[in-house]
Amino acid sequence: MFKMLACKRLNCFIKHRAQVWTLAQRKVTTWSPVGAAFNSKPQRRLDVFQDNVGLFGVPELSSPAGFEVATKRVLKDTQLLVDKTCHSPPGAATVEYFDQLSDGLCKVADLADFVKVAHPDPLFREAAEKTCIEIGTVVEKLNTNVELSTSLKDLLNSPDILNQLDHDTRRVAELFMFDFEISGIHLEEKLRKEAVALHVKLLDLNNEFLMGSHLPNRIAKSAIPEHLHLHFAKEGSFIQIGGLHADSPDDLLREIAYRIFLYPNGQMLDCLEELLKCRNKLAKLVGYESYAHRALKGTMAKSPKAVMDFLELLTDKLKDKTAKDFKMMTDMKKKLNPRNSELMAWDHPYFSAVLRAERFNIEPSLYSPYFSLGACMEGLNNLFSQLFGVSLMSDQPSAGEVWSEDVRKLAVVHETEGLLGYIYCDFFHRTDKPHQDCHFTIRGGRRCQATGDYQLPVVVLMLSLPHPTKSAPTLLTPGMMENLFHEMGHAMHSMLGRTRYQHVTGTRCATDFAEVPSILMEYFANDYRVVSQFARHYQTGQSLPQSMVARLCESKKVCGAADIQLQVFYAALDQVYHGEPQNRSTTELLKDKQHQFYGLPYTPSTAWQLRFSHLIGYGAKYYSYLMSRAVASMVWKQCFLKDPLNRDMGERYRREMLAHGGAKEPMLMVEGMLQRRPTMEELVDALVSDLNPNFETFIMDSES
Repeated sequence: MFKMLACKRLNCFIKHRAQVWTLAQRKVTTWSPVGAAFNSKPQRRLDVFQDNVGLFGVPELSSPAGFEVATKRVLKDTQLLVDKTCHSPPGAATVEYFDQLSDGLCKVADLADFVKVAHPDPLFREAAEKTCIEIGTVVEKLNTNVELSTSLKDLLNSPDILNQLDHDTRRVAELFMFDFEISGIHLEEKLRKEAVALHVKLLDLNNEFLMGSHLPNRIAKSAIPEHLHLHFAKEGSFIQIGGLHADSPDDLLREIAYRIFLYPNGQMLDCLEELLKCRNKLAKLVGYESYAHRALKGTMAKSPKAVMDFLELLTDKLKDKTAKDFKMMTDMKKKLNPRNSELMAWDHPYFSAVLRAERFNIEPSLYSPYFSLGACMEGLNNLFSQLFGVSLMSDQPSAGEVWSEDVRKLAVVHETEGLLGYIYCDFFHRTDKPHQDCHFTIRGGRRCQATGDYQLPVVVLMLSLPHPTKSAPTLLTPGMMENLFHEMGHAMHSMLGRTRYQHVTGTRCATDFAEVPSILMEYFANDYRVVSQFARHYQTGQSLPQSMVARLCESKKVCGAADIQLQVFYAALDQVYHGEPQNRSTTELLKDKQHQFYGLPYTPSTAWQLRFSHLIGYGAKYYSYLMSRAVASMVWKQCFLKDPLNRDMGERYRREMLAHGGAKEPMLMVEGMLQRRPTMEELVDALVSDLNPNFETFIMDSES
């Protein structure tokens, strides 16, 4: 029922004078205020009299002990709201009460969910973890509270009352009811208790699998050639192998890392088998054919059959391109290592990168001076201003509001609507910080019925960028720049929605739709008309040459079919694992699907699935990235390719896709944007056509 997704007044904005980076050559570049803010070290005001306002301005969270205070308060408020909901007549107010319940719990749980992984102080992390467990336990109880579900069922079973509800209220009521049903609320007491027990067991299995999927494997030093020891961590007479070393030019090193890191662990195999059995049992208990059927309800795909049709059609249309890619990689391996020329699974990432570099001379260090962090943020600000009339404005955090001195705070301001929300930018690498780019919802937007005010959304974007140096600002590689645009796509999805209910705010929508806005931003990040507005050398002010942007874009197409096919294999395996049980081991299923959907041979005595941590968060929905990319590709080509800075199209994009969060069926939002419903074949064709070479690139290459 209550989805704990990673869920003030406007302070005085810092008014920056345009700041500069001055180097020995005395060449300078002037940035706009938002660009200057990110190309300089944060200036914290020292005010000994300023009170600690607490993390994100929550007063209790000025210390770790505040989590206990905040938890007790929200649980007390929750009980009062539950009583109020259960004893009120069915109507629109019922849905409002449910959303208030969800909002109150999410505001504490989502914040704690972020703090437990990102705060540098272990005491804060431990307190946040405890809060997550406490609120999670309460949520499980609420999801099986018969009296609470009955109040919602009475509403949905009353046609006269239901017909009086607006579309959003009715949809949110149905979504809350769906959350009850997948928890087994409709079952008789004995079966309901069994469903609760399965939920609890799955929580433990999920955690066990997630933790185990990242643990290194170890092997005796004597089993590894001595000249390779320096590449691995040592533990007495053993060597620890904690990754695939996929980028290494040493064939033997890649092979050894692959074979040992993926060597099957019996306990983990048992954990995965039990996890999949429990998921299937729970799905069937609550009335679904399989866990995949349960997971895909409400998505764009709708059903496991539609997902597999999509993956099979994509495989068929990529077949010739994929074969060509693998042949190019094989030829390159023959050229570099004639004695061992068979292309294996551990070769794919390395040789595809070699081919890109050889064909297009893509060296990240040539691009980075043009992609200072300030320049990229300036580019995002310009893009949002032109598409939506929105500005990113640097805001000074109060004492205790942020968890690290290098966290920046942005206010998102619309030219006529005013303040839309806040984005906290936790962009820089630090010890114990997760090395992954992600978006966290700290507080969802919602219309407060009692006051008429809008609760402003608050999100965090977390990256792991290098710190600026004395002589230069933070410089991004092209990949880092694209990731920044991607994550900012999620943030603007959260900011530009104005949903009535926080249960469906921003990215709280179907998984295969949630990635569309972020992937669409990658298309903007690779269009020279957009890039030329901000990519300029931090020393000289020179713009990034168009030919360099074109080569970068074309380089991504090299071995692109093989890269997509690898994702198809992962997605197909995910579907098979969560479909009807086949009485075969997860490794046997992997071997079959690798042969059917990938092409490179399975390596005996390996179990890649034990490192597939996405099985936990994306169970039966790993295909979402491919389908979201297909939709984003169609939106880009039909709506933005001709003019990526068209304000009318930007407004349509906000109105049809970003504004609704999860309050509207995802495919209806796509249909509204494209003004037609795309077929499965059109979605596949959009992905395949992205791989076609751009003739203009070769003209520019010959001229440069």
